[in-house]
Amino acid sequence: MSDNPLLQISDLPNHAPRFDAIKIAHYLPAMEAAIEEARGNIEAIKSSADAPNFENTIVALENASETLGQVSSVFYNQLSASGGDELHALAEKIGPISAAFSSDVMLDEDLFARVKIVYDAREALELTPEQSMLLDETYKDFVRSGALLDEDKKKRLREISEEMSVLSPTFMNNVSKSAESFEMIIKDEADLSGLPDSARESAAHAATEKGHEGKWLFTLDYPSFGPFLQYADNKDLREHIWRAFRNRAYGDEYDNCETLLKIVNLRHERANLLGYKTHAHYVLEKRMAETPEAVLSFLETLKGAYKPAAEKDLEQLKNFAKDLDSLDDLKPWDIGYYSEKLKQKLFEFSSEDFRPYLQLDKVLDGCFAHFSRLFGLRFEASSAYPVWHKDVKTFELYNAADDSFVGTLYADFFPRKGKKPGAWMTNYRAQGLFNGTVERPVTAIVCNFTKPTGDKPSLITHGELTTLFHEMGHAIHGLLSNVTYRSLSGVSVLWDFVELPSQVQENWCYEKETLDSFAAHYETGEKIPEALVEKLRKSMTFMVGWNGLRQVGLGTLDMAWHSRDPSGITDVATFEDEAKKDISLFPRLAGPTSASFNHIFAGGYSAGYYSYKWAEVLDADAFELFLEKGLYDANTSAKYRDEILSRGGSEHPSVLYRRFRGRDADPEALLRREGLIAKKVA
Repeated sequence: MSDNPLLQISDLPNHAPRFDAIKIAHYLPAMEAAIEEARGNIEAIKSSADAPNFENTIVALENASETLGQVSSVFYNQLSASGGDELHALAEKIGPISAAFSSDVMLDEDLFARVKIVYDAREALELTPEQSMLLDETYKDFVRSGALLDEDKKKRLREISEEMSVLSPTFMNNVSKSAESFEMIIKDEADLSGLPDSARESAAHAATEKGHEGKWLFTLDYPSFGPFLQYADNKDLREHIWRAFRNRAYGDEYDNCETLLKIVNLRHERANLLGYKTHAHYVLEKRMAETPEAVLSFLETLKGAYKPAAEKDLEQLKNFAKDLDSLDDLKPWDIGYYSEKLKQKLFEFSSEDFRPYLQLDKVLDGCFAHFSRLFGLRFEASSAYPVWHKDVKTFELYNAADDSFVGTLYADFFPRKGKKPGAWMTNYRAQGLFNGTVERPVTAIVCNFTKPTGDKPSLITHGELTTLFHEMGHAIHGLLSNVTYRSLSGVSVLWDFVELPSQVQENWCYEKETLDSFAAHYETGEKIPEALVEKLRKSMTFMVGWNGLRQVGLGTLDMAWHSRDPSGITDVATFEDEAKKDISLFPRLAGPTSASFNHIFAGGYSAGYYSYKWAEVLDADAFELFLEKGLYDANTSAKYRDEILSRGGSEHPSVLYRRFRGRDADPEALLRREGLIAKKVA
């Protein structure tokens, strides 16, 4: 047995990774050894004297790269959560090696021949729905990876895969590096006018950590620049930090334009090689939406509802700014500032009013209590798991009814150098077959919340609260998975279904019954006032047109990049301006969004950003059932767990949703929730 901890079956509970033993020097040797092991397993499948069948070919193939999958998951998760030059340099080596192996497998004629024999006999095999799905997915993955191409096209496909394996990590690294290169140090306290104490304290703490005692440091981490744009009275400084954020990876040494154009052109070429008109056609074949036309029609329908509402929102904001400050020319860096002031006027509360009641440690306990109540779970903090950073916490989940083990959860909440911005859920090992046994998952949620400062705990905003519930929704989807095969477990569902379990959880963050279980003043212990919650609920549709149009704009931009031949595009900013001209209510006054659009160029959302709004329709429709039956109705929760969460991708999501809801989702449910059409009369 190798002494490389990445190649050993961990002796930790649930075989979790040995983060205390894993060093950067372990990754490349582990990757190479795991690929070698996988090659041997593939050869054994191909050389078997037995006729191909479901077990000796499809299941054997599912399990052939177990070690490689484990090594890869640790490496790429740490690349996002820890980052750093050494890991990014390694990604440039590991990416092509991994891509070459994947191509070797998916383009292997003998291996595909065995898969095809089983696939062609599928009607006579009497498979379960999950087995049928695994067989279907395996066959289609081969075809979509080029198994039916001639040798010249296969050779080019290999080259494309290897190039792309480096480009996406490069794009992500450029965004991080560009953001980290910006610091706004404020020396004059007068420039902090308007900022709440929480933002001032965080900035002072950040400055002290960097050796700027007595000053205030603002960065492009959201907990830093977000409140500045929302509250700072100094318009020039708001503009300065807004431009810096919008200019990430554009026009500096980390400029992403060339990388981005390479990515979209390679994606398009790959799609053409495989017989698809565009990358969007290729991607959407495996989505609920199915075609670019369906996505564009969906976005157009939403635009029809959101654009007039957004124009009304903007007009109201302009009038308010003029009345308040005699401002005649509202700019993008004024939107957050004046919308916060208008919200305070209309609803008589500030976003900051929630912070004292949302102490992260207690919120986390309440979040766990919420999921326990919904799904009969028990969360236990554990010190048995080494972590990759001192801020990371670990928990074990159990079914309360019988104490059976559910899985392991890591929680990594605060920003730090090298860490990717945003929030996400991930698996270090998905639920399903592992070393011959169906094992429970090892899952993580990673966020960038407001850090504790001095003697004050981490106090989060209501927006950060919904982020926590969102990512925990993803985590619970992974943790409650109950299938056989890891490739079909948990969040391994069609991409425009994956946001349903996360987004639906945000709804509970507006309910007094839920908030009362954890929202208490960090100093006095007073429960969150009912009047404040009621104001929050009344404000739920504030600026809904503006925010909805923003999401439609991002989805439209994504489709613009991926639903055409990009070979003639030479200027990223000009292309983006044209793509968004019917959606943008302001001219572009800084760099293009595309240059830092990690979701579509360094994540899994290419030709899929529309999924957020698509899943919002599902989550609004699903939550209407909870509102009708009861927020914690046992029967509804059990049905949701059994028919949605536990099933992963073992059946088509439309089948799962129909089984849960008794019908397809009502497409008007979202617009009802957002107040854009009338609610149903009971």
